[in-house]
Amino acid sequence: MPQIDIISLLKSAVEKGISDIHLKINESPALRKNGKIFRTQLPVITEDDFFTILEELLPTSFRNKAFDAFDLDFSFDIPGVSRFRINLSRELGRMFMVIRVISYSIPTIEELNIPKSIEKFASFPNGIVFVTGATGSGKSSTLAAMINYINNNQEKHIITIEDPVEYVFTPNKSIITQRQLEIDTTSYPDGVKYALRQDPDVIFIGEIRDRETMSAAFKAAETGHLVLATMHTNDSIQTVNRILGFYDPKDRDFIRKQVAECLRGTIAQRLIPRIDQSGRIPACEILVVTPTIKDFIIRDSLEQIYDLIKKGNFNDMVSLNISLFNLYKSGIISKEDAISFSDNKIELQQYMRGAYHGSSYGMN
Repeated sequence: MPQIDIISLLKSAVEKGISDIHLKINESPALRKNGKIFRTQLPVITEDDFFTILEELLPTSFRNKAFDAFDLDFSFDIPGVSRFRINLSRELGRMFMVIRVISYSIPTIEELNIPKSIEKFASFPNGIVFVTGATGSGKSSTLAAMINYINNNQEKHIITIEDPVEYVFTPNKSIITQRQLEIDTTSYPDGVKYALRQDPDVIFIGEIRDRETMSAAFKAAETGHLVLATMHTNDSIQTVNRILGFYDPKDRDFIRKQVAECLRGTIAQRLIPRIDQSGRIPACEILVVTPTIKDFIIRDSLEQIYDLIKKGNFNDMVSLNISLFNLYKSGIISKEDAISFSDNKIELQQYMRGAYHGSSYGMN
């Protein structure tokens, strides 16, 4: 028997608000809470312990490939407790795993403290909406809240394509079909391709990370579907540049026009430690693609987009700095954390000194 009871550890993590569990051979488990990692006093995991734990968590359908794969994603359930997303990887030839806690309870837009204007993104009849940010920035929760908003308010067919399936939805006004890579479909591009034959209204793509998936998303958006997707970028300009970077330079004039026509908006978020209570709260940059923004994209004048976002409350757009400033001004986050998470620290410090006199944006 392993020295660590993995089921008990996972249950304890859920109870204590742990977001991630790190398991490595010859090390004690490490846990992440409120963005910070700390080492536990639990026993060191031996190689035998690790493979016993893996055997307990690994779905039957993945057992043949687990020992040959360099990276593998799968999910695990403890009924009545929580779901878990597990990444199995290798370091210096040895396996390790990171386990993310995924609540059964799907958060609402209000509970996440993200701007209520995001409901408008969930109401677009077609086009592409990106939720972006680093790993652990709350993208999955925001998208789950958006999908469930559609589910509770619109009569739609929502298809999710994920690696692995994270939040599990209960159909309400909508029909929801959830498909997992390597179990229900071979790849994101194939998943989107076949989703178009399954009478969808909304398609959620777990992550767009290559040209084939991006092209499939464009096709879905252009044929009258709303596409929701994630990307590991920090802001709206970086998101547009990442899309363009998928394609050859000779094709980019055409792709800029395609982006301008298909993109409806981006939500870039970061989770900031709260000082008013425990936990973290998102600071968001929100871009809404207006006719002016479309023109900037087509003309490759992306830097002008940020100037337009900064004007605040223009078509519900908000910059990251204004979002950080409002959270600081409201006493929710510290001055030090606000500045630390800003990409333009000088501008934010000017706001704090009174150079910014606008209304409060980015808050519910």
